[in-house]
Amino acid sequence: MGEYCAAAAAAAEGEQPVAVVPLPLPQGAAAARYLYGDYDRCSTKQVFDNLHGNISLDPLAREFVDTEEFQRLRDLKQLGLTYLVFPGAVHTRFEHSLGVYRLAGEAMNNLHKYQGEELGIDRVDVQTVKLAGLLHDIGHGPFSHLFEHEFLPRVHPGSTWSHEHMSALLLDSIVDKHAIDIEPDYLKAIKEMIVASSNFSTTEGVKEKRFLYDIVANGRNGIDVDKFDYIDRDCRACGIGSNFQHWRLLEDLSIHKLFTTRADLHRTVYTHAKVKAVELMLVDALVEANEYLGISLHAHDPEDFWKLDDTIVKSIETAPNDELKKAKEIIQRIRRRELYKFCNQYSVPKDKLDHFKNITAQDIVCSQKSSKVLLTEEDVAVSNVKIDLTRGKDNPLESIKFFKDFGCEEKFPITDERVSHLLPVCNQDRIVRVYAKKPELVEAVSEAFENLQLRMYGEKTQVHDTPTKKKRRFN
Repeated sequence: MGEYCAAAAAAAEGEQPVAVVPLPLPQGAAAARYLYGDYDRCSTKQVFDNLHGNISLDPLAREFVDTEEFQRLRDLKQLGLTYLVFPGAVHTRFEHSLGVYRLAGEAMNNLHKYQGEELGIDRVDVQTVKLAGLLHDIGHGPFSHLFEHEFLPRVHPGSTWSHEHMSALLLDSIVDKHAIDIEPDYLKAIKEMIVASSNFSTTEGVKEKRFLYDIVANGRNGIDVDKFDYIDRDCRACGIGSNFQHWRLLEDLSIHKLFTTRADLHRTVYTHAKVKAVELMLVDALVEANEYLGISLHAHDPEDFWKLDDTIVKSIETAPNDELKKAKEIIQRIRRRELYKFCNQYSVPKDKLDHFKNITAQDIVCSQKSSKVLLTEEDVAVSNVKIDLTRGKDNPLESIKFFKDFGCEEKFPITDERVSHLLPVCNQDRIVRVYAKKPELVEAVSEAFENLQLRMYGEKTQVHDTPTKKKRRFN
C-alpha cells in the first residue's frame, strides 16, 4: 500500500498543488544539539539482521558505520578460528556491533517507558548508550580475543593491552579524521561506557546515572546487552541450543540462564579442544611473523591499528621474505588440517583453584622421566582454560539487587538459602590441555603431563585420558 501524497491528490483533482518547503536545519553547534538523540524516521536507514530483523540506524550512527574503520569489522570474525571446527561460525564483529546497537536502544526504550521520569532518562542518554553499543568492539584485533589474550602476551609478556582501550583511542581518531560532529562531553561519555568493564574504567567517580554505564559493558555483575547479542548469535551460528532469551530478561527475569548459557558456549565452542589447537598454531605463526611484519607495533597506534584484520594470514602467506618460512609452514599445516595433537587434559581440583598458576610448556618438559625421547619446549603447547559465570569463583547473583515489587524502594540480594539446591556450588572450572606439536611425540608428552599431575596432586586427574593406541599410533 502506497503512502498518501497530498500534493499528488490535489493535482489529480485539478487543484494547484501546495509546495512543501522543509524547515531549515540548525547549523554548527546548534545542529549537533538538534540531531543528537533526536529520532526522525525519514532520516534513518534500515538494515536487516538475521537475528534481530530490521535495525534502524539514526544519522549519527550511520556516519560512524560508513567509516573505513568501522567497515573493517566485516573482516573480523566474531569467533576467530572457531569456524574451522563449527563451519557456521563465520559471522563478524560488524553484525554483532549492529546487534548490540539495536539491543542497547531496546534496553533504553524499556527503561524510559517504565522508569523514564523517575530516572531522568532523556534523548541524550538514549543516543549515548546506543552509540556505545555500536562502537564497543571497533578496537578488536585480528581473530578477536586471540590477538589480545594469546598473541600480545607472547610477544610482550605482561601486556595490559585491551580492545576496550583501543576502541576508545580509535573513536577519537575516527571523529577527528572524518570530522564527525559530536560534542566532546557526549564523546567522553561514550568512551567511558565502552571501557566501563575493563581495567581502564574511569567511571568509579561517576555518580549521576551510574546505571547507564552498565548497559553495554557491565563489570559489576556481568549482565549487559553485549552478552545478550553474542550468546544468541553464537549459539545460532554454531547450532548450539540455548535456553536464554534476551527479550525475557529485558522485560522480566531469567538471569541465571544468561550465565549458564554463556558458560556452556565457552565449554562447548569457544574452548573446544580443536579450536584451541588451531589458535595455538596461529599464535605461533603470528609470533614468527611479528618481527618482519611489525604486527604488535600497530597495537599502540590507532592510525595503523585499524588496518589489521583477519586477512593478515594472507599477508604472511604472500610475503617474499624467507624469514617467514616457518610461519608459512604452520599456516599450511592448518589448511591441511595437520593440527597440533591433543594429548589429554585435567580439571584443577576445587580446593586447588585459589592457588592455581598457569601450566607452561616448561612445566611439562621438566616432568619428563623417560629418556627415550628428549622433549623441548618447542615440542609442547599448553592451553589453560577458565570457564566461569562471569565473576570467577563468585556467584554473579550475589552482585545483583532485586526489588519485591514496583512500589518498593528497598533492594536486596538473593541469599544462598533462597537459591535452588540444583544450582552448582562451584562457579568456576580450570582445565589444562596439553598438545604435542608433532604427532610422533604424543606418547612422550602425555607421559610427562601425567608425571606433572602426580607431582602436583599425588594422582592423575585427567578429564580425558589418552588412549594407548593413540599414544603409539605414530611410533
